[in-house]
Amino acid sequence: MKRLKGKTAVITGSGRRGGLGEAIATRLAEDGANIVISDIGQSRDAATGDEHIGSTDEMESIAEELRGQGVESSTCVCDVRSLKEVRVLAQHAKDTHGSLDIWINNAGIGYIMKPLLDVTEDDWRAVIDVNLSGAFFGVKSAAEIMVKQGRGGRIINVASQAAKSGFPHAQAYTSSKHGLVGLVRSAATELGSHNITVNNVCPNHVTTGLGAWQNEYFAEVTGADSVEEYLKAMAARIPMGRPGLPEDTANAVAFLCSDDAKYITAESMNVSGGEEPH
Repeated sequence: MKRLKGKTAVITGSGRRGGLGEAIATRLAEDGANIVISDIGQSRDAATGDEHIGSTDEMESIAEELRGQGVESSTCVCDVRSLKEVRVLAQHAKDTHGSLDIWINNAGIGYIMKPLLDVTEDDWRAVIDVNLSGAFFGVKSAAEIMVKQGRGGRIINVASQAAKSGFPHAQAYTSSKHGLVGLVRSAATELGSHNITVNNVCPNHVTTGLGAWQNEYFAEVTGADSVEEYLKAMAARIPMGRPGLPEDTANAVAFLCSDDAKYITAESMNVSGGEEPH
């Protein structure tokens, strides 16, 4: 029984192979959802280097693989820093697939990490603009269509353990993710009467392409002998004995999209193997 059959899901920041966005798209497709793969497509400035974004070719490759599995899937380039572009993405989902039922704010910058005294104004704005403002634009644009449709919906932000705890060299990142907790609490109070739930999932470290960059950066910052030693120390402090996997986050998102979670809203659900108890 495909519990999301007939529903359409948009996943921002889903155009990179091996990323959380791809894992979420694949998982929702398994439950029967139509999938819109979205990413920025190409570098637009210093904050969006090609090595950290999903290209148009990579987006189409992921969508084509889903189509090969019988999934109705499309792609749409979107810079989440622009409300206009996010609205175009939302309308694309409705026009192409007939409805917009699920919106996953997954796009994020987690690769601008510096000591506090070295953070520039541009660094700060780049992270906040994508991680927090971009998520707000997604909530707003999705809700505009969902309210008009009158069939409810699910809006989920991929937050982070950093939505609950602070980390060094991640001032803007931690602030942006903490902000998502307030965003869902506020948005949920307004959208509940429309049967639209708004939640966060808060994974701990996941070694995606971005996660691999973070491993190398923080192994050096912490003075670990190697990335392997850094990861070994990380696993030792997690009750489940390992960092997160992309499918751990994807499964949590799929649950929140399902009817099993229809009475859950305004929550920030940890997916951390017990590392984050808050």
